[in-house]
This record gives sequence, C-alpha cells and structure tokens, in this order.
Amino acid sequence: MKAWLAVLMLASLGGCTTAAELSGLAVGGTAGAATANPAVGYAVGIGTAVAFDELFKWVGRTRAHAEQLAIAQVAAGLPQGGEAAWRIRHTIPIGNEAGEVHVVRTIATRLTTCREIVFSVENRPPNAPEWYWASICRNTDGWDWANAEPAVQRWGFLQ
Repeated sequence: MKAWLAVLMLASLGGCTTAAELSGLAVGGTAGAATANPAVGYAVGIGTAVAFDELFKWVGRTRAHAEQLAIAQVAAGLPQGGEAAWRIRHTIPIGNEAGEVHVVRTIATRLTTCREIVFSVENRPPNAPEWYWASICRNTDGWDWANAEPAVQRWGFLQ
C-alpha cells in the first residue's frame, strides 16, 4: 500500500495526467478488496478518480490566476507603450515564472478602463521567450484579467 501511495505522490507532483486514474485504481482496488465487493471498489475508484481530476484542475486554475494577477498588477502601473518585468513566486516553488509585459493600448469607456497587453514568458535556455496577447480591465478591486483568449494556449485547461 505504501508503494502505491509513493507512486501517486510522485505522479501528482510531476503533473502526470494519469495521476487521477492511478489514484482511482489504487483506492478502488483497496476498497474492493476490503469489502470483497467489486461494485463498491469500482464506485469508489471512479469517485476518487473524478475527485482527484477536479482537484488537479482547481490547483492549475488557481495557480494560473495568480500568474495572471501578477502580470495585470505590473501592467496596471505602466503607461501606454510602457514595459516592465513581471515575476510570480508560488508558495510551492513549482512553476515560478517571469517575463516582460508591454502595454499596447488603453481603452477608456464610461464603464471601465481596459488595456491590451503583450507579455512574454521566459523559458529555460536555449529557448527564446514565448509571447502572448491579453486584455486587463479595472474593476472595483483593482486590475484583473479580462479574458483567456487568445492567450489560452498558455493556460490550456482553463476552458
């Protein structure tokens, strides 16, 4: 049992896409063996796999939103045409990113003020930075991400 737990922990830390299925298999197999009822094992396994998959997606969305807020906060203080460096440091230091953000234009309406931005994400050498386009808008709490398109390739699981 401890070996299965170690495999699941390593798979989830590495961002393995099969971690949910592995956890469902391990927990379902254990429940089925403990109750001597394969239907119980199957139901517990499916429930565990679904719950783990949703947890993995929630963690990914939360971390992506933190990155988006970091970029928006830097862009909020820039004038049109301005550029600055951005950086995110997560509590668990996996996926810390950095890059540049450029304010392309400001769109002011009676409802709010928005900005179109272009931002880069630095990759580890020898790759060049990747660039993405997005919009940020001012709301009652400050500046926030306005859309996931067309920068959705950066955070593919958001949709």
